[in-house]
Amino acid sequence: MLFEKRFWAGLADGSVTVAVRRWKRPTVKAGGTLQSPGGLLAIDSVDRIELSDVTAADATAAGFDSREALLEALRPDGDLYRICFHRAGDDPRVELRNRSHIDSDELAVLTAKLARLDWARPILEMIRDHPGTVSTELAPKVGMERLPFKQRVRRLKELGLTESLQIGYRLSPRGEAIIQHLG
Repeated sequence: MLFEKRFWAGLADGSVTVAVRRWKRPTVKAGGTLQSPGGLLAIDSVDRIELSDVTAADATAAGFDSREALLEALRPDGDLYRICFHRAGDDPRVELRNRSHIDSDELAVLTAKLARLDWARPILEMIRDHPGTVSTELAPKVGMERLPFKQRVRRLKELGLTESLQIGYRLSPRGEAIIQHLG
């Protein structure tokens, strides 16, 4: 479940606690968590609803000025769901990527993971050499289509090695440390 940038501050301060989405099937489930630009969200409930069930209170909790504005933002197709959540803390990837010191045990695990991902090092080096460059320019440089490239960058982000910028990516301090280690 993605959030437009205009909702990030509300996610971070806890004022956005509802999302209304049209889906073929839910992409989150109650009891789970979701990493968002505003922090880690704990999913409290995911309920299939009818259009008439959407309230002005839902709109406010979702960060909209009115029920009508929320309804206008919905996709035209799919079942309607109300997702309630609360901020559970900071995105754990932020602390991870800011750690440039990697102890020997963690370094061994991370090096082994990267060795199994033969695409990881070329992508990390590409991002290091071209920070702030959009994926449409980076992907062809490593012989990939844009969407698979972005999926791989997300995997590296989960390991705390990259950061998404307003435009493009950069290596995190942790990513810089691992590239130095790999030589």
